[in-house]
Amino acid sequence: MLDPDSIAALAAGRHGDPFAVLGAHADAAGARWLRAFLPGAAEVEAWSADGARRLAVLAQRHEAGFFEARVETSDAHGWRVRWRDGNRSTLDDPYRFAPLLGELDVWLMREGTHLRPYEVLGASPRELLGVAGTAFAVWAPNARRVSVVGDFNHWNGLCHPMRLRRECGVWELFLPGVGAGARYKFEIVGAGGELLPQKADPYALQAELRPATASIVATMPPVLAADEARKRANAHDAPISIYEVHLGSWRRKPGNHWLNWDEFADELVPYAVDMGFTHLELLPISEHPFDGSWGYQPIGLYAPTSRFGDAAGFRRFVQRCHAESIGLIIDWVPAHFPTDAHGLGRFDGTPLYEHADPREGFHNDWNTLIYNLGRTEVKNFLVGNALYWLERYGIDGLRVDAVASMLYRDYSRKAGEWLPNAQGGRENLEAISFLQRMNEVVGAQCPQALTLAEESTAFPAVSRPTWSGGLGFHCKWNMGWMHDTLSYIGRDPVHRKYHHGEITFGLVYAFTENFVLPISHDEVVHGKGSMLARMPGDAWQKFANLRAYYGFMLGHPGKKLLFMGCEFAQGAEWNHEQSLDWHQLEIPAHAGVQKLVRDLNHLYRSTPALHQRDFDAAGFEWIDHEDAANSVIAFIRRGHGADALVVVICNFTPTVRTGYRLGVPNPGLYVERLNTDSAHYGGSNIGAPFGEITAQAAPAHGRPWSIELTLPPLATVFFEWRR
Repeated sequence: MLDPDSIAALAAGRHGDPFAVLGAHADAAGARWLRAFLPGAAEVEAWSADGARRLAVLAQRHEAGFFEARVETSDAHGWRVRWRDGNRSTLDDPYRFAPLLGELDVWLMREGTHLRPYEVLGASPRELLGVAGTAFAVWAPNARRVSVVGDFNHWNGLCHPMRLRRECGVWELFLPGVGAGARYKFEIVGAGGELLPQKADPYALQAELRPATASIVATMPPVLAADEARKRANAHDAPISIYEVHLGSWRRKPGNHWLNWDEFADELVPYAVDMGFTHLELLPISEHPFDGSWGYQPIGLYAPTSRFGDAAGFRRFVQRCHAESIGLIIDWVPAHFPTDAHGLGRFDGTPLYEHADPREGFHNDWNTLIYNLGRTEVKNFLVGNALYWLERYGIDGLRVDAVASMLYRDYSRKAGEWLPNAQGGRENLEAISFLQRMNEVVGAQCPQALTLAEESTAFPAVSRPTWSGGLGFHCKWNMGWMHDTLSYIGRDPVHRKYHHGEITFGLVYAFTENFVLPISHDEVVHGKGSMLARMPGDAWQKFANLRAYYGFMLGHPGKKLLFMGCEFAQGAEWNHEQSLDWHQLEIPAHAGVQKLVRDLNHLYRSTPALHQRDFDAAGFEWIDHEDAANSVIAFIRRGHGADALVVVICNFTPTVRTGYRLGVPNPGLYVERLNTDSAHYGGSNIGAPFGEITAQAAPAHGRPWSIELTLPPLATVFFEWRR
């Protein structure tokens, strides 16, 4: 018989090794015993697993629900229970099943090289010994007890304490009869003996809609084969024009309700196709508790947010994107996580996922915790998450948020508020190593996918290979270009000649990284106003300025990104709590900007000179960057072939400039492909006669050939060379 102290520990929820006492056991004399701890049970019988014969009637030895009996055989068994409320049920015994984690999984997790820990941790519906159920596993090495709680046991942490695999700090338990759709959490007694708030599963594949916080048992999505077409669409010489979207406020249904995944597939995807975008980028869609974080404070990194439906709906949305040849990028947040009680913070009563010292482990700007990227298990968790989205959902790319905050220990900290690295410097060596590791794994396992860094400093070689000392990202957001050019275009045109360098300086470093030119959500919130509101002048000039700027952005080397609403010049600042102001498309000036963005995208995609050498200095050549007096710039874009050549001219004043002579590289015909001042877009319709100009043998700008044209006001014009 089991000793009273062990029984008392079970009843109090203090027993740290339930498999040592529950289920089938032999005592020192060789006698066989069956033991069950079933809170709320009045009578318990043991039956063979096939239900053919009764093995024993168990005696109750503790009123909390401990039963045991001596038996002749301890073969596979289950319980028939009469509960105190009079109900009866038949249960399999979860404590008769062998350990779940294999030796190789344990080794790889300890070593920090387990690429797919989500395949063994979390909640996995499966069949063991012919019994259907769910295998639960969670990393909590310092906990004294961990139990699975959920719908299936009245959220009672005494019912299903788990087995600790001491060699890797993982607690595990197979629960027969629990399947997909069951809600669950982990109840944890911390390292100090304290009962912690119930924790959501870090590896949960699905979660409840806030304010509810439970995890949901879900089936693992299948691995999707790499698509060669998607790989080509993500190549450096491919056109990449990204439409950045916050799903909750792109478009809403009457009553201010969200669309669901299938409605996004039917409305958002065709819209992106019609507008000529090549990729969608979604603000983080990992489960998050607070709408106002826009997803940038996630708790369920492995769970698509339940705001728009279940995980199967998200898979259908991704499939629709690919069916329409739209790539899908998601924002991914390994930089920080929120302090919500059900989340990762002090997960087992200790700073497990985060640093213990707030000088390393707390973001003052966002009131969030910082991952301890020096822990192998934390790196496994995050690198595995990157692979999960790419392999299991077929995501085309990950845009990594707040990389600058990861790279520097003193990011947004005053002297004395941060700790130097082991070498005495300010760089976060562990974060650098993690980012390199993540990019190496993605490159090896998912070569079709992109990784993009939002990195706002001059940290070197962000988009260079790790073997050469770089971080290994495919692309980097060009925050400097965005800041300088928005500063320039926001000035009154009369003052722009004094700030000409703001519009040209980006070309000094344009090819030091593989840049994406971002006009993102961050530029239309927090009092910055909308893109239209940031433009100077009267209403006509505001729209003309914006059209000229979008044309300049399209012509400039680098891939493109535009946040939703900017494509039709929404007048108000973005508000995440409501739909975009789609009704403004009834106003011709707004509709004109939308037409322009559509035509710019299609021009970009159909013109090799505008995209093939976005990252190659040989694809760009200045014609004139010194005409500050007139606020005019002109440059050449080249593709791979000798015939792939486009001339781009920008006039950033409201003055029409007639007889403007511009040197060009070749004789022949220069055909106007797009003019942002076209009446089609709401402009004054000033431009080249008949849309084409023949080069003359008249030297200009150090070239033997030139064209003479009329520069429209506040406009960008594209001319493609024809022999």
